[in-house]
Amino acid sequence: MAAVPSVSLSSSRFVASWSHLFMRLIHFSTLSPRCLLFAPSFVARRSRVNIPCSGFRRSRETTHGNVIGTEFGVGDMLKQGNVLLTTYAPGDYERFRCPKCQGSIYNVQNVGVNSSPKGASAMWSCLLVQCRWTGSLAVEDECKWSNACSKQMAGGLTEESLHLIPLSKKFIMYFSNRGISEKTLNRNGVRQYRNAIAFPCRKDGKIVGCKYRTLQKFFWQARNGQRIFYGVDDIKHATEVIIVEGEIDKLSMEEAGFLNCVSVPDGAPAKVSESDLASKEQDKKFEFIWNCKEYFEKVNKIILATDSDSPGQALAEEIARRLGRERCWRVNWPCYGLKKLKDANEVLQYLGKQAICDMIQSAEPFPIRGLFRFSNFFKELDDYYYQGFGNESVMSTGWSGVDAFYRVVPGEMTLVTGVPNSGKSEWIDALICNLNHMKGWHFALCSMENKVQEHARKLLEKHLRKPFFNAPYAESIPRITKQELDDGKTWLTNNFFLIRCNDEELPSITWVLNLAKAAVMRHGIHGLVIDPYNELDHHRPSNQTETEYVSQMLSRLKRFAQHHDCHVWFVAHPRQLHLWHGEAPNLYDISGSAHFINKCDNGIVIHRNQDPAIGPLDIVQVLVRKIRNKAAGTIGDAFLSYDRVTGEYKDCN
Repeated sequence: MAAVPSVSLSSSRFVASWSHLFMRLIHFSTLSPRCLLFAPSFVARRSRVNIPCSGFRRSRETTHGNVIGTEFGVGDMLKQGNVLLTTYAPGDYERFRCPKCQGSIYNVQNVGVNSSPKGASAMWSCLLVQCRWTGSLAVEDECKWSNACSKQMAGGLTEESLHLIPLSKKFIMYFSNRGISEKTLNRNGVRQYRNAIAFPCRKDGKIVGCKYRTLQKFFWQARNGQRIFYGVDDIKHATEVIIVEGEIDKLSMEEAGFLNCVSVPDGAPAKVSESDLASKEQDKKFEFIWNCKEYFEKVNKIILATDSDSPGQALAEEIARRLGRERCWRVNWPCYGLKKLKDANEVLQYLGKQAICDMIQSAEPFPIRGLFRFSNFFKELDDYYYQGFGNESVMSTGWSGVDAFYRVVPGEMTLVTGVPNSGKSEWIDALICNLNHMKGWHFALCSMENKVQEHARKLLEKHLRKPFFNAPYAESIPRITKQELDDGKTWLTNNFFLIRCNDEELPSITWVLNLAKAAVMRHGIHGLVIDPYNELDHHRPSNQTETEYVSQMLSRLKRFAQHHDCHVWFVAHPRQLHLWHGEAPNLYDISGSAHFINKCDNGIVIHRNQDPAIGPLDIVQVLVRKIRNKAAGTIGDAFLSYDRVTGEYKDCN
């Protein structure tokens, strides 16, 4: 072809030359989406089309890779239209001024090339909204190129049908710089296709697909190929398999001595899917796993060595969902100085083969929800040990006499009972005031028997150690002042959160726990008080006994306490006592079920003498009847004196 003189691309001659090419326009929908990659950049309204394909000019090659002729291609047509580009190499892009709108310097066009089995194509698009000139063209040949494609479809994929040739020195040097030897490349059949690296995918020794990449990281795959793991023949008889994210990572694993490694064909997803696992027929994104499922039937350990970035971790999660978390391990790639290494090849380049071996050997079991090792909790165990007994993890009640038998442990449940008018609620209020004063704890209060103003009065009296009213019970002690009331209201607002049902319906335990969870998340509460049990709605299915219901309810309370590290105090009244003579009840007297004492961590009976003939009325017994955690205390009796004026409890000698 004679040389074409350089002309202005915005000239009338250029526009006229395109009229011939319009006869060959094809629709965009006819192009293969797998071969066309758009990477728009909105800086200065420029856009690039990265199109790794077979090029503008197609060369036919012998089985030895020698070029024997050049057929008429899209590059020739573009040159005839005076589209003078600096390069027509596959995967490259060029820009030229739009001949329709004669746009400014920022009106940049993109020429894209698309490879199809029977020919090559080009497409263009003006980025200016006022113009939006678009078009495409294709060349169809009926020569040996088509014949080769027909043979490919009839006889399967081969290196000849794919026009693969041995790697050139340039590519061998490229792999060598990344730590991959020529021996490893040859064993894995890595080849070259024009100016791209080809990774033929083999299954039972036959090529069933091929993936290509350029040095500029443009990727595409051969059409009509099977989607399988790259290197699947290497794991045919393996009981332990390593899965990586890219072909070069698979080669890096082989350099470190691991042949039992495969690579995914399509890279990683952006994030883990939130939907349920799709069926085999619908799971198109991870079709390669289902296509190779039989290779994993006898595998008992799968090491997921995907990239360390977020998509790589998402890929590991998706693979584990399909192959079973129980047999999956995951690799945590190391750092090189301040740089977090991304994958196996980076580890090979920066740290060497031994580092890859160390990472594989130290792979950790893939986390399974609800299944742990003790090592997962060693930090908590160390904190528990170094804090010392009774320092932070076991809280003082504020009364030395009670501390000898009962201390408060976060994440436990304490059951409190006692006959009516024995002071159960008053004692719990005094306890939580002590914990607030000493440790700064916050609480959610679900107290259905108290009006809000009455409950606030009791808490303020204990906090300020003064009576709320000038009433007979005040015994001439000055009441709370206006300033103290204002300060007290601030204290109430900052430390206590009320769970109350404003309508006439009784709250259910589910309703209470949902609000308590919200209080943990929003306000960081440390304790939950439910007072009393019989004020909750206990509607249950007709086929469920009361014993079963109580067991289920207490289990939910304990799970809430443990999960949120929140102590729960649960007040339950004893059943009606016949022939009662003033003695303290026991935990088995609680109305409903023996599960109350069986399921709680701590069981306490609050009892106060109500007969002045027997003894003083201000002495309160704190009878500790169950302690599950010996670090929290032991069974025994403590005595406190009750100050009726302020509602305080004090140690009793």
